[in-house]
Amino acid sequence: MEILEETTGNATILVPLSRVDSATAKAFEARVIAAVGAGAARIVIDFSRLDYISSAGLRVVLVGAKMTKAPRKFALCGMKPQIREVFDVSGFSKILSIHPDRATALA
Repeated sequence: MEILEETTGNATILVPLSRVDSATAKAFEARVIAAVGAGAARIVIDFSRLDYISSAGLRVVLVGAKMTKAPRKFALCGMKPQIREVFDVSGFSKILSIHPDRATALA
């Protein structure tokens, strides 16, 4: 699985590409945990280039959010409609910080 990583100011931005499913979730989890462990003030996962996420991918997002302790921030952004629907149906959109785009997530 390819995951782009960028640093902007005090934020680490992860951009998973294509799919996060049971076959790729382990690699995604390793990158999320590494980003959280590196201590950036903000962790942003930009889903703008993601086409599919399974329950295994949702679990990774939840792990990352739980690992990020205040005052640090963990945010998601750039979800295509089918990705947002998965977060809405699972109830995750009620407990996670989700923004329409990267600029909003970084603000």
